[in-house]
Amino acid sequence: MVNILVAHMMETEGRVPHRLTKQKYGLGIITLFPSLRDPQGRTGYEHFYDGQKNTGFLSWRLKTVQRGTRPSGNKDDPKTEEKGGPLLDRQLCYQEHQLDNDQSVEAISLMNHTSEREVIMQKMKATFEYRQHLVHDPEGSTTILSVFPRFLDTKGLILQDFTLLFGSETASRLLERWPTVFKAKVIRLGETLTSTPLLKRLLSSAKQSKESSEAQDSPEWDSDISSFLLLLHLLSPQASGRKKIQRISISQAIDHLVVFHKACRSIQEHLELEENRQPYILASGSSKEAISHYFIVVDKKLIPCQESSSLAAIDELFKVHFVFSLSYDPPLKNWYTFLQTTVYKIDVGTTSESPRVKELRAKFLNDV
Repeated sequence: MVNILVAHMMETEGRVPHRLTKQKYGLGIITLFPSLRDPQGRTGYEHFYDGQKNTGFLSWRLKTVQRGTRPSGNKDDPKTEEKGGPLLDRQLCYQEHQLDNDQSVEAISLMNHTSEREVIMQKMKATFEYRQHLVHDPEGSTTILSVFPRFLDTKGLILQDFTLLFGSETASRLLERWPTVFKAKVIRLGETLTSTPLLKRLLSSAKQSKESSEAQDSPEWDSDISSFLLLLHLLSPQASGRKKIQRISISQAIDHLVVFHKACRSIQEHLELEENRQPYILASGSSKEAISHYFIVVDKKLIPCQESSSLAAIDELFKVHFVFSLSYDPPLKNWYTFLQTTVYKIDVGTTSESPRVKELRAKFLNDV
């Protein structure tokens, strides 16, 4: 449909159609096909054409057709400034009983010499503002786990900081909404994709209950985590780098998200061999469907997840980006952005989204 519309547009107005024309075509699409409207979008058709950012399926197709006749030496379109997401230095909602710099240093020293969980949780809450200034300081952000090492041995600190950032309602959205609102839709849309052996295994695992998965010969992962890996299929890994040529496969992208570790092997050896990269889940157990411990790996250090479920591990992986102000892994940016704006509803309307993310949200919210 997009190819036909762009061909007609260029035949009517030439190589560079007017902006208003592209807007009319975008509006026309969602008028004729209401189920393609993005309910969270400003116009509803941004995934087809966004006039402010010059993005969308119509823009992409126009640029592809224009590329063959574009004069050499033209500069790339300027990047849109990011105004949402984990790197944003946002105004803090929670500012009660916050310690100043000197008091925070004393509290950090106290935390490093106590094993009482209640004291650690309370002091971490009192140093929240100090820690947020640190993670947004280019020089201090790299030392956050050295300054606050209790993240490495005290469960629940990531969840506490995220709740202080956004409130309990936002913090609970994935755990509450994924099983009831999103999971079944992901499976249904996954069934429409071109079949591959990996996709078949993930669909089979995602449909299984805990009891029936034990009867499978070789399940891929448990049901919940398989559904998130299906979402990765629906939001294909993005090419990274300025030239956009470093595209990776789905199986490679999965390894950027979650890595299985056989419980009988050394975790330290895994960390030493692992290359530095963005946060990911390390799932340790006897098999992929029988995981006993989940960790978030950040800078080759292990942060233990509070709960032992894969759904809670995904929740904590997402939240660690905001707590430590870490950018999304480029190949997984669509996947993270969908969770951010559609599931958690964080920075909706200010975060840069690809047309693919907007299109998938429209399908979900319109029950296509």
